[in-house]
Amino acid sequence: MYPHILLAVDGSEHSVRATEEAIKIADLSSQSKIEVIFVADFSKAKDDVLHAEGAAGIEVARRKKLAPVEEKLEAADISYYVTILRGEPGPTIVEHANQKQVDLTIIGSRGLNSLQEMMLGSVSHKIAKRVKCPVLIVK
Repeated sequence: MYPHILLAVDGSEHSVRATEEAIKIADLSSQSKIEVIFVADFSKAKDDVLHAEGAAGIEVARRKKLAPVEEKLEAADISYYVTILRGEPGPTIVEHANQKQVDLTIIGSRGLNSLQEMMLGSVSHKIAKRVKCPVLIVK
């Protein structure tokens, strides 16, 4: 059905809910593989460096954010791999999804109200508008 599912995560509770939906979809086909993508946001890089002890500390902090997602995928015995990219989350995920020609993109929604979304935009909204495959936004 969807051989290559892109699951965009950021370590939030919304990411965990999106993971649960990705598992349901991947369970429908034994050929589905989930690519978990985490984007290290450049705008938060300074903060990461200040609170971590070197590059190894930053990597450990990022892996901690991914742990709940990986635990759920492993418990469900779903085939997956992790890709960590650097950049601004919205455009980076869109570029990666379009280059890799993924079959489905799944992302959690932060649940912004309409005024906040209109003023700030949201990563999930940017992805839904620009990715060339179907997108599932999980509330």
